[in-house]
This record gives sequence, structure tokens and C-alpha cells, in this order.
Amino acid sequence: MEFTTRTETGAYDLTANVRLIGQDLLVAVWGGEKPHIGAVAVAQPRPSLKDPDVTSATASVICYVGHKEDELVKASAEIIASVLNTRVVVTAGIHWDNLDQDAIETILKNSKDLVEMILEQCFAKFPSFER
Repeated sequence: MEFTTRTETGAYDLTANVRLIGQDLLVAVWGGEKPHIGAVAVAQPRPSLKDPDVTSATASVICYVGHKEDELVKASAEIIASVLNTRVVVTAGIHWDNLDQDAIETILKNSKDLVEMILEQCFAKFPSFER
């Protein structure tokens, strides 16, 4: 079971393919002129350190030299793992040439929106995930 979703802001849009593998989730995110794999994060849910009744997540990241997707994959994997209470792998490779700060902020906003879209579609398409 899988789906693909995409932001559609018209600027610096991102695409994600999401595949359910057993109860685990594999998420590939890409965008830009030269999509690739720049970083990978693996996350697993755990009780929050502040409140054991709340589910949080811990993630580990591998980032290729010269790539900057590490923070994006870590944050995305932790959010998805904690909300869905499942193990998650997120890969990302996003590249546009000569980005200014406004463009970077748009990409970060799009990545957050993409995570929300992924969660909504996981709840809708994968019956094993409950709100």
C-alpha cells in the first residue's frame, strides 16, 4: 500500500512517496532541479521524557557530505513516528540552485505542510493507523 502526495504552492514544491511496509512507514521526499537522496532518518516512537503518557520519537540521521537535508528528515521522521506510533524511515533530496533565504523558508514551510499531508493521507488510506 502506498501513495504519492505533493505540495502545490507554485514555488519550491515538494513531493513524497509513502509506502506502508508491514506496520513501518517508508517516506521518500524530493524536489527541485536535481532530486536525489541527500539524507536519511530512522525514527521510532517512545514515551515522552517529560510526560510518559505522551508519545514522542527518537531519530538517527545519516547525511551525505555536502547535503543539508538532515534537519528536514529528522524533524519529519520524528513527527510522523510519534503521531502514527510506528517506526519510520524518511529520505530526502532537494536541490535548487542559488537559493536565497526566502526560498529556503518557503521550502521549510512546504516540508512542514507535506508532513501534515502525509499524516492526513495515512489516517485516510491505512486503516491500521488511528487518531
